[in-house]
Order: sequence, then structure tokens, then C-alpha cells
Amino acid sequence: MTDQEIQAKWVKITNGTLNIDAYLAMPVGESSRPAIVVLQEIFGVNDHIRDVTRRFAEEGYVAIAPALYQRQAPGFETGYSAEDVKIGKDYKAKTQADELLRDIQSAINYLVAQTSTQADAIGCIGFCFGGHVAYLAATLPEIKATASFYGAGIATMTPGGGKPTITRTQDIQGTIYLFFGMEDASIPTQEVEQIEAELNQHQVLHRIFRYEGADHGFFCDQRASYNPTAANDAWEQVKKLFKQEL
Repeated sequence: MTDQEIQAKWVKITNGTLNIDAYLAMPVGESSRPAIVVLQEIFGVNDHIRDVTRRFAEEGYVAIAPALYQRQAPGFETGYSAEDVKIGKDYKAKTQADELLRDIQSAINYLVAQTSTQADAIGCIGFCFGGHVAYLAATLPEIKATASFYGAGIATMTPGGGKPTITRTQDIQGTIYLFFGMEDASIPTQEVEQIEAELNQHQVLHRIFRYEGADHGFFCDQRASYNPTAANDAWEQVKKLFKQEL
């Protein structure tokens, strides 16, 4: 973290007739900067996601977290109880990959048009559901670097149905880092290996980080599964990725 003064606020981004809530954080000042799109867990653009967005601003980036559940539940955010998980998964099940990609593209367009973002220096990061969506977002031509945290289902499905997201690997043009906890029951080891093999086959620049003893959600300091050792290392790796590629 730096001593960078930042500003943060909710904004509206437009995707056709849909107005999408998004949380925007950026350093104070007008200099041109790289940008990061932050993709939520199933819990909405909640306190944790807003905190991550501000952390990127403190590192000198423009950062935006669009509400991926805008169609299903405008303004939705929640905590981490069993009931919260159920609700979040219900909304997740109603999302569509192509709609999500259009929403992320709209966030990118907003950044370029409305902020001091460098159009050729945009990355994305996602957690949980957002980790899966980040793999999708990595196929967008503007995305130069992607950090995907414990995105379940990449090898087996895609939001809304159709061929699994892994089949889009060949469309990833930038660099992608993926972070997995080895105690995460929602992402079997063989799926991680399948993703790695696909990235190798298509010669996508990548690194995969496997954290022993870490469970799903290990990066979130508001969840019981928080693992500070894994989270701190992953954060350093993410900062290196974006510094190198953006």
C-alpha cells in the first residue's frame, strides 16, 4: 500500500438500455493510469470487493467493480452465512456468459471514456464466481492481464449453459495468473490440471499458484476461510503481474 490519496464513489455505466451500478476508485489527480476491473464473488459488490477496489487505487490504478447481478438483483450485496451463499448461488445461476462479457466491456468503455485510464493498459481480477468470470473476461481484446482466484467450474460449465469456459482459452491474448487453494472442495485438483494443460496447449502466458492448506475464499479477510499467508503471497503476485503487464 502507498500513501496515494484516492477517491471512491458509485457510478452508473450503460450497456444498451441497462444501467449498471459500479464502484469506482482512483487516485486523486489527472495523470493517465492503468486500470483494473474487479469482479465480485456471489455476494455482490460488498464491503470486501469495495475494499479490494480501493486497494488497487492506493497502488496507483483506476479500479472499477461492476455489479454482475444487475439484471437479477440491483443493489444486491450480502455477507457469508449459509443463507447468503444460497441466495448468491441462485442469482449466479441466472447469469449468462455473453451478458457478463457485454457488461464488462461496458465497464471498460466507461473507464476509457470517463476516467484517466490508459486504453492499452487494462487488467481484471475476480474472486469465486468472479474468478470464473475473469477467465471469460480474459478473452476480451482490451484485457492485457488477468488474475483469477478460485473460479469454480471453468473446466466443466459456463454461466447460462453451453460449452465450458475452458473452451475459450485459445481466445486469451494477454497473461493470466490463477490462484487455487488445495483444500477447496469446489475445484478438484484434476480440474486445475486440465486448465493448466489447456493454457499450455494454446501457449497462453500464465502462472498457476497452488496454496497448500488454503480453502475456497482464502483471500477474503471477512470469511472464515481467510488464510493470511496465502492471501499475502497472492496479493504480491497480483501486484507483480499488473506492474509487469500494464
